[in-house]
Amino acid sequence: MFPMEYPILTPREAAKEVAAEGTVEHLPASKELVEAGCDVAARLLRNVSGVVQGKEDQVALVIAALASRGHVLLEDVPGTAKTVLARAIALSIGGATTTRLQCTPDLQPTDVTGLSVWDASRRTFGFRPGPVFANVVLVDEVNRATPKTQSALLEAMAEGQVTVEGEARRLPRPFLVIATENPVEQAGTFPLPEAQLDRFFLRTALGYPDAVHELQIIQAQRRRHPLADLEPVVTAGDVKLMQRAADEVYIDVSLQQWIVQLVAATRVASVCRLGASVRGSLALDRAVRGRALLQGREYATADDVEELFPFVIGHRVTFRHGLAAEERSAQLWRECVLAAPRPSGSGRRST
Repeated sequence: MFPMEYPILTPREAAKEVAAEGTVEHLPASKELVEAGCDVAARLLRNVSGVVQGKEDQVALVIAALASRGHVLLEDVPGTAKTVLARAIALSIGGATTTRLQCTPDLQPTDVTGLSVWDASRRTFGFRPGPVFANVVLVDEVNRATPKTQSALLEAMAEGQVTVEGEARRLPRPFLVIATENPVEQAGTFPLPEAQLDRFFLRTALGYPDAVHELQIIQAQRRRHPLADLEPVVTAGDVKLMQRAADEVYIDVSLQQWIVQLVAATRVASVCRLGASVRGSLALDRAVRGRALLQGREYATADDVEELFPFVIGHRVTFRHGLAAEERSAQLWRECVLAAPRPSGSGRRST
């Protein structure tokens, strides 16, 4: 017997699913909706940060991506709590599932998406879903998978569905992919092409904890892992409400114009061989709404744009050779803000 909770979608049904993503019935008015979304985001942040200690800013970035229906690329060395972060988010959402996919060069696309298997008892083929059919999917060392397997994730991330043997199947919602790359080891890897990097909503790193938090981690795991005691604090419906609330966060037209100008500046910046596309502008607009929600605000500010610019845009540009990696983002920001000065005003909605 094979699970049938992943129905086949016709092209028309798939288009409707994408258009209706995040829709929640019986939504309150805009202001009340944003306040409710802020409460959901705060509960998630508090619960996950209690397990991933000393990394509240990075956890907030990932939850902002979840609120914006985006996916995250973590460039980090092993042992920096990436798996713990993914599991903590899933455990904080009542009824949510999580899977971990360890990428290797021999990993096949069907190992990710699933495949049809002959069911002798029913004398028919049944679909056996792959690990991508979960609410939170950790794809470890994604650059060790071949380009063919990497591309299997592309449709899942972009459309919230996978196509197996010509049939589209909807993925569970909410859906969050956290993919990791090891920036140190490059032997035997397949670098992600620009088109696929662009599909990740933001890129960040957890990094090593400081000495104080590392001691706390050792003491907290003396007898059992804190994940064992983590309780859900929101439901899947709450997460959908949070995502809808992020859509309602107010962003002034002057900030949107600044976003457009900053992204356009990347296309002529001296440090860039190739600038960010319109997808970068769209992602930055969505990201600042998600961050405002996590900050408990009903409106976005210029500080949100400045804080998120390197995480949302940095991986969407191709840098020229000859500049140290740690200097690239800072130099890019300096050039962009020089070409597109920061607007004045608080960002609040005028009354």
